[in-house]
Amino acid sequence: MNVIAQSLQLNGTLPAKDIKVEDVSGRSLTLGEIVETNGLIVIFSCNTCPAVSQWEDRLVQISNIAKLNNIGMIALNPNERTRDRGESLEDMKKRAAKQSYNFYYALDKDHQIADAFGASRTPQVFVFNSTEQLVYVGAIDDNPRNATQVQEKYLEDAIQKMVAGQELIRTTTKLLGCPIKRVN
Repeated sequence: MNVIAQSLQLNGTLPAKDIKVEDVSGRSLTLGEIVETNGLIVIFSCNTCPAVSQWEDRLVQISNIAKLNNIGMIALNPNERTRDRGESLEDMKKRAAKQSYNFYYALDKDHQIADAFGASRTPQVFVFNSTEQLVYVGAIDDNPRNATQVQEKYLEDAIQKMVAGQELIRTTTKLLGCPIKRVN
């Protein structure tokens, strides 16, 4: 039985960086392998949560911003309890192709990485800086339903401030979305 860690605290170090995960491309990789010069964005995501679907149109844009700023990015699917109901690797491959994902989307088998992070929801974002310290945890922005009505771009702002070496205005935000479907 997995023990869920307390949520990773700000300035905490990137955990579980050596656990191998399988990406939708079939590649086996670790978080440690995809950290870039200026850090890493880890998003716990899935195929079946309505909140993920509502924010999904912004993920490719965020990935482009991350690439321009030498930041790695991965979405991890920790929903082990519902693998046979829309959360399998095959389902993930279809979703990634349909949505034109330009970032890693990998299976977090037995929610090992989600447990190490203390992640609780999908989507949930963790941003690590160049020294692999957590600088932001929370939502993508303040309006999952309508990208044109976003007032605050939490994740994009965190990226820009972090890369510029400035203090982040918001380091945590309220999580919206679905609970991670863990195996009991």
